[in-house]
Amino acid sequence: MFKKMCIIGVGLIGGSIARASKKNNLCEEVIGVGRSEKHLQKAVELGVIDGYELSIPLATKNADIIVICSPVGAFESIFQQLKTTWSKECLYTDAGSTKASVLDALESVFAEVPSNFVPAHPIAGSENNGVEASSDRLFEGKRSILTPTESTDQQLTDLCQTWWEKMGAEVTIMSPRHHDEVFAATSHLPHVLAFSLVEVLKNKQDEREIFEYAAGGFKDFTRIASSDPEMWADICLANGPELLNVMKELEQLNQKISSLIDAKDKQGLLEIFKSAQSARKYFLSLQKK
Repeated sequence: MFKKMCIIGVGLIGGSIARASKKNNLCEEVIGVGRSEKHLQKAVELGVIDGYELSIPLATKNADIIVICSPVGAFESIFQQLKTTWSKECLYTDAGSTKASVLDALESVFAEVPSNFVPAHPIAGSENNGVEASSDRLFEGKRSILTPTESTDQQLTDLCQTWWEKMGAEVTIMSPRHHDEVFAATSHLPHVLAFSLVEVLKNKQDEREIFEYAAGGFKDFTRIASSDPEMWADICLANGPELLNVMKELEQLNQKISSLIDAKDKQGLLEIFKSAQSARKYFLSLQKK
């Protein structure tokens, strides 16, 4: 499918893309690029990539697909480096968790969104970080979202979709703005809440006892607080407007719940909790389809 693939940022997602592409015979060679030579050497030792460079222009030479898997805050700098060797014959794509910020970075560097860039976001992950946690099955049965613009080449969008499907993903197409609205509520907010809850409890004087007796629900809910802090700080800033909107909605609901508790209004609490329970059951039914 591809002769040379270049992965910019060989971590959990980048490493899994490399592994899945090699496993499914979707490329002949995978070259990684990043800031840490030690990290890239480890990726070679694990068989995730075939070689590496520390220079983006050198790593991307003659590549026919380039996948950016770095934190979204680094994208504009990466695009500046890619601009010097940008090839119309190459498919450029990414794995960023926000899409409007990626398009803004492209427009800042190129004054437009190049037609051979197909924005993408695989909905897969792990509480473990780094290339050591990468898996050739990470995307199997998971969604991958593509958010092409009006200027995106349709043939390359189709090619990108086929590539993700061959890695086992179910591909969905949506607009960049809709993507950011959806994931502000379903992914970005839950991560903020998990980080916040752990931080609140950490600062309590009886910290040891709180964590010692925490029930399974606490462990399940806060699992995502093990995610990469730098990556999530970048995501919060990149999708700030949409995230702030849903955080304000949550704040209003929490204030309502606080008032109901203060007023000892059990019926009011039941109405909110039962409504949420029904919504949760509906969500689970969708996941089974």
